[in-house]
Amino acid sequence: MLRLLTIEFQKLRFSRSAKVLTITYFVLICLISLIASYEFDFGQINFRIADQGIFNFPFIWHFNSWVAAWLKIFLAIVIVSMVSNEYSYKTLKQNLIDGLSKKEFLGSKVLMVLVFSIISTVFLFIVSMILGLAFSDYNEVSIIFSDMEYLFAYFIKLVGFFSFCLFLGVLVKRSAFALGFLGLWWIVEGILSLLLRLSDFKLKTSLYDSVTQFFPLESMSNLIKEPITRLGAIKSVANQIGGEEFTKDYGIHWYQIAIVLVWTALFIYWSYVLLKRRDL
Repeated sequence: MLRLLTIEFQKLRFSRSAKVLTITYFVLICLISLIASYEFDFGQINFRIADQGIFNFPFIWHFNSWVAAWLKIFLAIVIVSMVSNEYSYKTLKQNLIDGLSKKEFLGSKVLMVLVFSIISTVFLFIVSMILGLAFSDYNEVSIIFSDMEYLFAYFIKLVGFFSFCLFLGVLVKRSAFALGFLGLWWIVEGILSLLLRLSDFKLKTSLYDSVTQFFPLESMSNLIKEPITRLGAIKSVANQIGGEEFTKDYGIHWYQIAIVLVWTALFIYWSYVLLKRRDL
């Protein structure tokens, strides 16, 4: 395991684009605090997010995990490029000649996916803890360490998404086309979701939630639902406009995690099948 990680880190060490994208990702996570200065305007209601308690424990775990998850595309590009460069620079073929098996090659990539996900989760924990201790109105230990499941969901979400990117890199072999395929898949899921919504509306069915939860990208998105509507000001506006109390399930359920883990296993398995069958 250590040998495989050493090989991968050696490759990343000489990749300038990987360094830039990785640093950009972690810098942007650090800049989450800048969101606090943004001011929203809803008609006669003006408010800054900072005044709504976004850095309060335990809400900060939900909010920061959701925001940081949007930035995962930077590391996704690194994952895709890491695989595509193996084909472009013939390093995959050379590694196989040097005695590395296809299973070990894929294993090294999976290890990098796990390492990126672990480091990202730990980094997010540190940044969130610092912001929370500095700005939260609640500093009791029991409150600080509640709702930590959002960090776990963030980790699972990264592993699933990066495994998908790994599969696309192996499937397409070129980073630009792999990322284009990722965008195309996102559009396809969006169209299918729209059709299911229209079907529910016309036929009075409930297919949307039942079916879309099994889509790869949608299942990952469901792990951490948007937290904005949990804010008091947003609820107040919703009540004023709709006249009814706004309710939504923000919880993380075991079956949602299970669906993403199944997709993760499938992506890794399919990547191995492709590598095994190809004449490299």
